Amino acid sequence: MISKKMEDAINDQVTAEIYSAHLYLSMSAYLESIDLPGFAHWMQIQYQEEISHAFKMFNYIIERDGRSRISQIDEPPFEWNSVLDVFEVAYAHEQKVTGLINNLVDIALDEKDHASHIFLQWFVNEQVEEEATAKGIIQHLKLLGDSKAGLFQVDRELGQRVFTPSTDTAQ
Repeated sequence: MISKKMEDAINDQVTAEIYSAHLYLSMSAYLESIDLPGFAHWMQIQYQEEISHAFKMFNYIIERDGRSRISQIDEPPFEWNSVLDVFEVAYAHEQKVTGLINNLVDIALDEKDHASHIFLQWFVNEQVEEEATAKGIIQHLKLLGDSKAGLFQVDRELGQRVFTPSTDTAQ
C-alpha cells in the first residue's frame, strides 16, 4: 500500500504531467500558426508522451491501493517570440519537471517506499532524455541562425517523429 504522502505527491505529478501535455499542445498550435507543421507535429508527439506519463502514474497509484485524483490544470501560454523561444521554454519546462521527479524520488526514499523508488527510476531516465533532446534542438536552431532553408530542413526532420508508447512491462 502506498503512503498518503507518496500518493499525494504522485497525484500532484499527474497534474503536472497533464499540464505539460497542454503546454506542448499549445506550442504545437503556435508552430502551426507560423507554418511549421513538422515542429508542430513534434510537439503533438510530446503531448502524447506527457499524457502517457500521466496515465502511467495514475495507474501506479491505483495498483498500490491508492486513490488517483486530478486537480485543475492551469492554462498554458499560447504565444512565443520564435521557434527558438518555444524550445527554450520547453527545455526550461523539462528542467522544472526533472526537479519535480527528483522530489518524488526523495519522498520515496524518505518514506522507505522501495516500490515507488523503483517505479520512479523510469521517469528519472526519461527526464535525462527529454532535457537532452530539447537542448539538442535548441543547439540546431542556434546554428541555423536566420537560415530559412535550414529551418525548413529541421521542420521536415522533426515531422518524421513517431510516438512510441513505453514497452516497459514493469510499469
